[in-house]
Amino acid sequence: MRYGIVLFTSDRGITPADAASAAEQAGFDAFYVPEHTHIPVVRAAAHPQTGDSSLPDDRYLRTLDPWVALATAAAVTSRITLSTAVALPAEHHPITLAKSIASLDHLSGGRVELGVGFGWNTDELAHHGVPANKRRTVLREHLDAMRTLWSNEEAEFDGDFVKFGPSWSWPKPVHAGVPVLLGAGGTEKTFAWLAAHADGWITTPTEDDLGAKIELLQRVWKEAEREGSPRVIALAGKHNAEQLARWDDLGVTEVVFGLPDRDAAEVTGYIAHLGGKLGLLG
Repeated sequence: MRYGIVLFTSDRGITPADAASAAEQAGFDAFYVPEHTHIPVVRAAAHPQTGDSSLPDDRYLRTLDPWVALATAAAVTSRITLSTAVALPAEHHPITLAKSIASLDHLSGGRVELGVGFGWNTDELAHHGVPANKRRTVLREHLDAMRTLWSNEEAEFDGDFVKFGPSWSWPKPVHAGVPVLLGAGGTEKTFAWLAAHADGWITTPTEDDLGAKIELLQRVWKEAEREGSPRVIALAGKHNAEQLARWDDLGVTEVVFGLPDRDAAEVTGYIAHLGGKLGLLG
């Protein structure tokens, strides 16, 4: 299995550049950041963890732009992959977002991966003009439009939510496209969408019965006639050697650990200690 770090970015504490640099030095393979453009003060949408409009962490109000954050990380690293857990492409115009992602991929030497979500905060999506009952469709169209821009010399798109005529757009991603990872609850509906439009699954923080869900994902993937196997990125809490061994047996391809909301020195120490426990430089 690969191992990664996710930093819940904010305008306090450790910077993405320092966290990514520490993670790479400790032997980690991947670095992730989240996205919220803003949080509406008045909301009907309940947070998945609290079950109501309250938020479990005030960093939801303070998240940094993910692509700016990852660009700073790219400048001080050379090996670690740069990704989102998760970004919300439905909240951005795909022409400009495709340019940002492809530019970062070009400048980082092809290290970008795109973790996406449908968006639990439907009030946030509504501020961007995305109807709650169309968020899966909008995400699909935005991804399809970006892939068209990334792969075609002259790209055009004609969808329900995105339309543009023949256009030139460079740079292109270094490799054939950008891997897309879907962060969402492990249901058959989610996996059917994933098998059609993504390359792997990022679990939710509270996902249970991972073995049965990975088996379901693999079945849906095969029924969709996708080649190979889907990637499975499991979000972990504290280090647990027995759990990691079990996940490895189940087919988890990458485990991602969150970082504590502490000062920079404590966070870098935590990363080094965790890397040592995992034997990443052994």
